[in-house]
Formats: sequence, C-alpha cells, structure tokens
Amino acid sequence: MELGIYTFAERTTDPSTGETVSAQQRLRDLIEEIELADHLGLDVFGIGEHHRPDFVVSAPAIVLAAAGERTRNIRLTSAVNVISSDDPVRVFQDFATLDLLTGGRAEIMAGRGSFTESFPLFGYDMNDYDSLFEEKLLMLLELRESEKITWRGRHRPSVQDRGVYPRPLQNPLPVWLAVGGNPRSAVRAGTLGLPMALAIIGGEPERFAPFAHLYREAAASAGWDPAPGLSINSHGYIAENAQQAIDESFPYVAVTMNKIGRERGWAPLTHQEYSNGASLRGANFVGTPQQVIDKILFQYDIFHHDRFLVQFSVGTMPHDKVMRSIELYGTEVAPAVRDELARRRAAAKTT
Repeated sequence: MELGIYTFAERTTDPSTGETVSAQQRLRDLIEEIELADHLGLDVFGIGEHHRPDFVVSAPAIVLAAAGERTRNIRLTSAVNVISSDDPVRVFQDFATLDLLTGGRAEIMAGRGSFTESFPLFGYDMNDYDSLFEEKLLMLLELRESEKITWRGRHRPSVQDRGVYPRPLQNPLPVWLAVGGNPRSAVRAGTLGLPMALAIIGGEPERFAPFAHLYREAAASAGWDPAPGLSINSHGYIAENAQQAIDESFPYVAVTMNKIGRERGWAPLTHQEYSNGASLRGANFVGTPQQVIDKILFQYDIFHHDRFLVQFSVGTMPHDKVMRSIELYGTEVAPAVRDELARRRAAAKTT
C-alpha cells in the first residue's frame, strides 16, 4: 500500500491567538511539509484546488512544481483539480510539464470539487454541473492517449487535429478519479479504467464498502481486471498521546468544518463527535501512531485498497505541530503498516 498526505492548504484564523498566517508563509510552510514527507520515504503528496480566501492554492501544478525541485522520490498529485471549470488542455499541459520536471512523478486527481466558486469565476453555469464534468474528463483522457486531438463538445471550442505539447514522461500520465458520496461516480471510474480516490471524512467506514464493490465490479465488466487502484482519503492528526491528538487538533478542525457547516446548514462539530470519529470504526485518523496503524489495517480489511492519504491540516494548525505529525506518520506509522502488509502477503503465499 502507498502511504501519503494530502492538503487543501487552509489559511484560517488560529483560534488560540486570533492571528491568520500570511498566504506567503502558508505556502512556504507547505513546501517544507512536502520536503519532510519525501525525506521520510512517504509515497505521495497531494494538493487540492480552491478559489476561496481560506485556502491558498488555486493552481496545484505550480505549487507541486516548486515542491518537485525540493524532493527526489515522492509522487506529486493534485487532490483535486476541479476539471469541470478548467480547460482540460491546460490541465494536461501543466501536469505534463510537472512530470518532465520531476522525472515522472506527476499525477492528476480529477474531481468535481467540494465548492462551486470556480464555476462563476470562469464563466460556467451550475446547471451544467454534471455535463461539464463528464465532457471535460473524457477530453482529458483523450489528450493523454494521443499527441494530436480532434474534439467537439458542448462546453469548449472545438479542436481539429491539433497537437498538444509537451508530452509527459509517463505514458500514460496517471489520472485518478476523486469520488465522494455518489455511486455513479464509482461506476464511472471503474468503467473508464481509472484508479479511484474515495473520500471518507464522516460516518463508519463500513458504509463505504459498497463503493469499492461497485468500482471493482464496473472495472471487471469493462475488462479492467484487476481494477487499476483504490485510494482511501481521510482526515487525521498524530501525536504521542491520544487525548493530546484530539485536544490539539479539534479547535483547528472545528474552525474549518463549522465555517463550511454554516454555509451548508450542518450542525456545529462538537468535541464529543470529533472524539467519536477517532475511534477504530470512526472516520478520522486522530490518535497515537499505534492507533493510526491499527485503523489503517482495520480499513484495509474492509477495502483492500492500494493507497491511503491523510489530511493533517484541516484548519491552519501551527506548522511545527503539522511537521511533528508528519514525522510520526513517516517514522512510526508507515514502516509498521508496510511490514504488516508484507507479512500478510508472505503468509498468504505459504498457505
């Protein structure tokens, strides 16, 4: 299993000081976080795209390219690109360039996005929400398959036998499909033969098992057997002590989740709900290294996934605390999970 981190690079007010880190400093801190993850041997780092004042990354490829110059091995992915409101040609060119700069470490995670600000910003109608995503995803996939493309659709000017450059080092450039709570999206990922990133940020993980089943069943029906890959993406925070992990992270998570909740009509997140989510059968990966190890392996028994990504910075936590969480993840959690899964594979071969 690949183990990694993703972030939306939040820029929210620190509830303990009332201060807000500058956008410049938040980006500098983010590069250091990616550099540390690479140094510790983690496999993947993902950065999401947003167009709001409480997030600092609207152009993931640029930030990932900066990180690429400071890292050697870690794979660099968007998490996600809001493909519906972007130009697939430009997204492909950006990540093909990133792939060349990093020696073949770039990936695209395509998704609808959890916010809608980019649609009016770039002149798109929310009534076209579904058709925009479907059409632009298919165009992106055609771009990676062929150097020259002829394309006609509803939402983008036509292209007639035009070359798209540069071409990436990887062939094909990896494209993951990000999925939330829509079963149709899981079926689409399987049918298209794309690896699927499944976000689980609430509820019991067992409830999401049908998404993995639908994905693999659709992939098999379309001739993709085994399915290309499944990632589980969740929130988390690691500290030496379980209560410390909850108490340190909760105020920052609450600032972000409750702001979103006010916009969407959710009830405020309580400390008790957050603590419940840190249990073995909860959604978040908050706790000691051993608790996080146990939870990754518990979910592996449910999903048999190929990748696990954790979001540590739900809200702008102090940089030193995020760095310590990454350190514990890389030095204690990742080696233990890898060793246990290797042990299981070896045992399976002898039975």
